[in-house]
Amino acid sequence: MDADTIRRMIEDGLPGARAQVQGDDGVHFEATVVAEAFRGKLPLARHRMVYATLGELMGGAIHALALKTVTPDEAA
Repeated sequence: MDADTIRRMIEDGLPGARAQVQGDDGVHFEATVVAEAFRGKLPLARHRMVYATLGELMGGAIHALALKTVTPDEAA
């Protein structure tokens, strides 16, 4: 698994989202995801939205994903 593939999956799964993903060992990653869809949602709900875009890869090919999830306003 690589960071660019994860970025594309997140952005494809959350229309309008922008993601920055880092990770050098192929199993541990960090991501910052900016999406309007996060507005009004608590952090746990936001994280679940991102995890849903990655499906079965979570806990498998992606061992760990540290997330920062913000709305466009929060990112500004």
